[in-house]
Amino acid sequence: MDPHLLRTYVTVTRLASFSAAARELGYTQSAVSQHIAALEADLGLPLLTRRPVAPTPAGERLLEHARPLLLRLDAARADLDRFAAAPRTALSIAASPLALTPRTLAALPTTAVTLRALPRDLVPAAVATGEADAGLVEGVVAPSDPLPLPDVAPLTATGVAEEPLVVVLPARHPLAARPGLRLADLVDARWLDAPAAGIPLDRLRTVHGGPAGHGFRAALRYEGTDTGTLTALAAAGHGLALLPRPATDGCPGAVVVPLVEPRLVHRTELLLAAGVHREPHGPVAEFTGRLKS
Repeated sequence: MDPHLLRTYVTVTRLASFSAAARELGYTQSAVSQHIAALEADLGLPLLTRRPVAPTPAGERLLEHARPLLLRLDAARADLDRFAAAPRTALSIAASPLALTPRTLAALPTTAVTLRALPRDLVPAAVATGEADAGLVEGVVAPSDPLPLPDVAPLTATGVAEEPLVVVLPARHPLAARPGLRLADLVDARWLDAPAAGIPLDRLRTVHGGPAGHGFRAALRYEGTDTGTLTALAAAGHGLALLPRPATDGCPGAVVVPLVEPRLVHRTELLLAAGVHREPHGPVAEFTGRLKS
């Protein structure tokens, strides 16, 4: 399969439009149609319906392969480009919001830094494809366990922090006076669904180990990335939130109770592409050294 045809196919399905894909890719609409026709002829299967533009069952299966294949190709090009690139004088960092702790922020160089907050699932790809020099990603794991990361490219992951987890709830909540809380006691509570600013509810269901899709129902969905807004929503009684302890400081009306069972921590890791290690000096090395010290 020609990767150029695959890229066209993925773009058409993402935008659900031949004309929009042509504009994004810089092709004519006729060229996009020819790409799709050539790919369908190569595979001997219809991949898209035309009205509306949507993948067929075979096209859906192709997407499962195409996206990681194209990502690996982009990562390979970025890795090889680093051999010819001039030494870095600036630092670009991609980070999920909860990875931006006082400690990681203090490690940033004082000049020439670009910091982008991304959903946690997109940070490894940003590092692999060269969109970012380094990444900060986080998640909930057992103490000292590494984070599960997608296999997007050869990346090195180094743990830089492990923080205790707390449940954020309003001061008037019946559980606010408890010295500690078990996740099993909170399955039927009302939760805030904030996948970018907090711990995703799907992750709570996974670590709880109950029936698939059971419990931890969302009372309100917050699609922003500001953790302060999330804790304020919890303080106002819109639902509970699970957060690392440092992210809960300074929220009036909120009470934080340690999560005592299961034994979990909030882990932050530094991600670097393999080629970055060929640069012993510069802003990436400076940032890495500060984080590890």
